[in-house]
Amino acid sequence: MRTVRSEAELREIVQEPSQAIWDKDIGRIDAHARTLIAHSPFVLVATSTPDGSCDVSPKGDPAGSVLVLDDHRLAIADRPGNHRVDGFRNVLRNPHVGLLFLVPGMNETLRVNGRATLVSDAPFFDDLAVQGKRPRLALLVEVEELYLHCAKALLRSSLWRPETWPDRGALPTAGRVFKDHIGIKQFSAEQIDEDLDRDAENNRY
Repeated sequence: MRTVRSEAELREIVQEPSQAIWDKDIGRIDAHARTLIAHSPFVLVATSTPDGSCDVSPKGDPAGSVLVLDDHRLAIADRPGNHRVDGFRNVLRNPHVGLLFLVPGMNETLRVNGRATLVSDAPFFDDLAVQGKRPRLALLVEVEELYLHCAKALLRSSLWRPETWPDRGALPTAGRVFKDHIGIKQFSAEQIDEDLDRDAENNRY
């Protein structure tokens, strides 16, 4: 196995991009970015600890739920989850975050890098409410880099083409995975699935 250990070695394999590729980072939320964020129901939030341990957390809400406060700030609500708060704990120690916004049916994605602050209340929390419920926490992200990512990854994966999706019956259910990963003996996989379905239905907000 030949490993790559320096940027010089990397650039022997992958040539420098054109200046236009570097220039596509506009470092602010312009009208196009606002439109994409407004139509995105799903964003991935990447964080890391100071020592480099990483986490990526999916955030999903009705499209338009991520608030653009101005040209350099956006807010993402926290919703009920597993209470691990891995990403939030990371942000408290290292504010650098990376965001990837997806729009259903669109092969390009919007990439945002910046610094995050964990907020427990602010005037904009009322605007983050869904189904009448305000979040308890939100990430306030100060945008430092912003650019459109090309379509190749989603085209290669055929992500939006249902005919390429696997047969769900051939995959383990969440209940089966949890039972085997955690070693749950007192409940069947079917019972766990039923509990998970109830929780997902009743505790989204």
